[in-house]
Amino acid sequence: MLSLIAAFVYGGPTALALCAILGILEVSLSFDNAVINASVLQRMSEFWQKIFLTVGVVIAVFGMRLVFPLAIVWITAGLNPGRAFDLAMNPPADGALTFPDGSASYEKLLTDAHPQIAAFGGAFLLLLFLNFILDDHEITWLGWIERPLAKLGKLDMLSVVLTLGAILIAAEIIADADDRGTVLMSGVLGVITYIVVDGLGSMFHTEDLEEGGESGPGGLVKATGKAAFFLFLYLEVLDASFSFDGVIGAFAITSDPILIALGLGLIGAMFVRSITVFLVRKGTLSEYVYLEHGAHWAIGALAIILLVSIGVHVNEIVTGLVGVAFIGAAFITSIIRNRRLDDDESKSVSSEEPTPVG
Repeated sequence: MLSLIAAFVYGGPTALALCAILGILEVSLSFDNAVINASVLQRMSEFWQKIFLTVGVVIAVFGMRLVFPLAIVWITAGLNPGRAFDLAMNPPADGALTFPDGSASYEKLLTDAHPQIAAFGGAFLLLLFLNFILDDHEITWLGWIERPLAKLGKLDMLSVVLTLGAILIAAEIIADADDRGTVLMSGVLGVITYIVVDGLGSMFHTEDLEEGGESGPGGLVKATGKAAFFLFLYLEVLDASFSFDGVIGAFAITSDPILIALGLGLIGAMFVRSITVFLVRKGTLSEYVYLEHGAHWAIGALAIILLVSIGVHVNEIVTGLVGVAFIGAAFITSIIRNRRLDDDESKSVSSEEPTPVG
């Protein structure tokens, strides 16, 4: 509500409408992000959960949706921060991608940087998906494919090999000739970032386990200290990988960075945080056991879409619908599973009741 009021004050009814549309766009893209955030957040201590919900919101709104795109422009285009901000606030009057003197607009510079960012985000998310799906889980959702993949996952570093192979294909086949080098480098950086952040979090979490850590419900040892800090960084990098695709898509609606920050940031980021908190507090992932699987399949699909989008435009509606479809299917099948288990339990209790004598 505050973001809509701010948009109205900033630009009147038109800005209000654009902000609302951007919020809807971000919400449609954020369901899988919220589920993954919840699966990580429930491993963190209460203190670090609060950090994620306070400091993390500031980073998500101003860092990922406002400063991050500006940083990409001034780094990739060789502009100073002041010039990048000036371009963002003063687009061409006719909505063109270039100014009368031939210089590129902020929107064009940001769009031109899409192959590198898509390669980084695609590699990071693909590795996240593969590490989950190649692991052996007690409960499987799409068992006909998850169980064989878990067997293949016994091969060490298979997820890294497959991700690097996908980056190579994207660079050599999908990307334009001029972008091949930067796409390859960005993809490798995405892999390195995931391995470093996830590895450090796991290492320090192991130390927490050895030292006793902070226990949560069900005896789960919550990550504290350095382990929680690296999980926090992991969540922020994950959010960046999700958010940039939305930022690029937002330019189909408006190029105003303030409205993008309000719509994608305040509305979208707050939605993700709210859903994340709800999932953690209510224990939803434990009750609807397929949700985490569905979210990871949605992430795998998003990763492939990002890599394909290096050379082929993919409508943001498709991206949003894919995520919603996986999450929705996982939720429905979780409900069906729970009802089936309840029915089986009821039948078991009935069969154990003594037969009346006489």
